[in-house]
Amino acid sequence: MALLVGGRDSVVSISAAESLKMLVLSVVWGSWIVVKNAVSRVFSPLWSDGGNYIDLASSENAVINARGKAIHRAPIRDRPPPCLSTTVYGTHSYVKVKGVKLHYVECGDPNGSIVLLLHGFPSCWISWHHQIPILSKHFRVIAVDLKGFGDSDKPSSRKSYRVEKLVNELAVFLSLLGVDGRNKCHVIGHDLGALLGWYLVHLWPNFVSKFVAISCPHPNVHWEYLPSSSFFNKNWIYFSQLPYLPEMDALQSDQKIINQCYQHLSKNKKSDDSSYIDAYKYTFSRTVDWTGAINYFRNLPFYRIEPRSNNNSLNKEEDMLQVPCLLIIGGKDVSVQIESFIKSTEFLKTSTLRIIDDASHFPHQEQPKVVNDLLTSYLVRVKVVQKVLRQQTCGGIVGRMKDIVSSTVQYGNTLKDSMQRNTSPQTIKAKTS
Repeated sequence: MALLVGGRDSVVSISAAESLKMLVLSVVWGSWIVVKNAVSRVFSPLWSDGGNYIDLASSENAVINARGKAIHRAPIRDRPPPCLSTTVYGTHSYVKVKGVKLHYVECGDPNGSIVLLLHGFPSCWISWHHQIPILSKHFRVIAVDLKGFGDSDKPSSRKSYRVEKLVNELAVFLSLLGVDGRNKCHVIGHDLGALLGWYLVHLWPNFVSKFVAISCPHPNVHWEYLPSSSFFNKNWIYFSQLPYLPEMDALQSDQKIINQCYQHLSKNKKSDDSSYIDAYKYTFSRTVDWTGAINYFRNLPFYRIEPRSNNNSLNKEEDMLQVPCLLIIGGKDVSVQIESFIKSTEFLKTSTLRIIDDASHFPHQEQPKVVNDLLTSYLVRVKVVQKVLRQQTCGGIVGRMKDIVSSTVQYGNTLKDSMQRNTSPQTIKAKTS
């Protein structure tokens, strides 16, 4: 393994043999996709116009092709839906980090502790619209568009998305917000954002107080446990290594890939949920919008995390990640396996695993109240102040219960902690962040 990045732990590349295998399979799988799409076009003709693909059932606007057959153009999305530009969720800001412009939405007390939200794929900052209002009551919430997504810069070069560059840019971004070894932040990531978060907490543990990984296990087990039934399975990972073809495929049929990812929004048939689907389709309406996002998958599968001691004994406490971690998975998630989350706890000194019932790969959107309550109880410190009880007997003798002092309980460090949060009716709670 070749050492790439220094820090508490190290990022290492997979072996040359494994890398070669992935590249060979990418050619094989890519060839199959090309043949399959060619056959599909014979029976269901598609027409492209400026990168926008046409689906026979995706648009109301029909045109007639050279053979006299009716085809339908995909809708042109040149204006962002209101939910992307609204200030309801906070202030939109931009900052340059090592020459890369990052867009983020900020909400909450500007002097409060920071919670960094890292979205998944294919998504952007709006995916946290259920969490921002709740978390901003306690924290300074920063929902960022990762590089290559949304309104952040989208370099087309594959090397711009190497792990060391992505993590170092995030660390500089946090330092510009005031995060350092004394003023730590919480990091919450979903899917691809959680995968990036894993690298961040391993390489910059002094920046992070607590880490929450939603729908994404540890990088060292993530790629080995991808279910074959998942759309983003190993075959898709192989296919994504090829240039151009994955972007072209993603744009087909009015970005059918978005519909496949956000089926929980389509099933609800609510106007708000429909607007969020439109927001995702607008965000990924051009080839360049997909190139930056897919470049993550052209890099991250080739890297793992290795403890600094380099002794292959991950059960030793000194080798484990010291940052407390909360792992969240939907009970109906077909994109990841519960085994991978259980295996992830072997890398962690302090961990809590929660399974969200009636949720698949987007539990923070499918069961927002459950997830919000879980995040709040895990991240927010609660001061428990107990009253001094005075008891007077009928004989006039005053009995006092002494040595009852105030105490602070840190929620969620372990499963045991969460099971012992019992307080008497005379307990007064005051929340602080």
